[in-house]
Amino acid sequence: MPFYFAYGSNMNAARVAARIGRTRRALAGVLHDHGLRFDKASRVAGIAHANVATSAGERVEGALFELEHSEQIRDMDPFEGYPHDYGRHRLPIATHEGTIEAWVYIAAPGTTADALRPAREYLEHLLAGEPFLTPDYHARLAAVEAVTGLDATTLAALGLSRETPR
Repeated sequence: MPFYFAYGSNMNAARVAARIGRTRRALAGVLHDHGLRFDKASRVAGIAHANVATSAGERVEGALFELEHSEQIRDMDPFEGYPHDYGRHRLPIATHEGTIEAWVYIAAPGTTADALRPAREYLEHLLAGEPFLTPDYHARLAAVEAVTGLDATTLAALGLSRETPR
């Protein structure tokens, strides 16, 4: 079965289930020689989504989902803005079971910017991935400066809601 590596808001397993249905399982994974960035420009000025960038020696922790059906990755595509906002790549993810090839979404060229911050509601989805993260990595995420006080309309434009994990 195919695997999908989530390092952003889809580390929230409830969000993944709401978006693409059940998965076989989820386990902790690490993408080596990449770093987590909040530089993917959203539809709202100044607000970021997560991204990964090649960076020797860095590591990105996340949730590795084993999909029940190969179509589930295509079901995730619209939520990730594939192919315009993010590209979908097969990369090796390190797990306690060994290295597993998985789909990873990476921001498309021309869609990133400097000086962006995630919305607090978006960051909360990343923090919900705590079962898949080391304590140090989770603490680093918790310390990320986020934008607060966004109204429901702005959150909807970001694909977020205070009412549903989707």
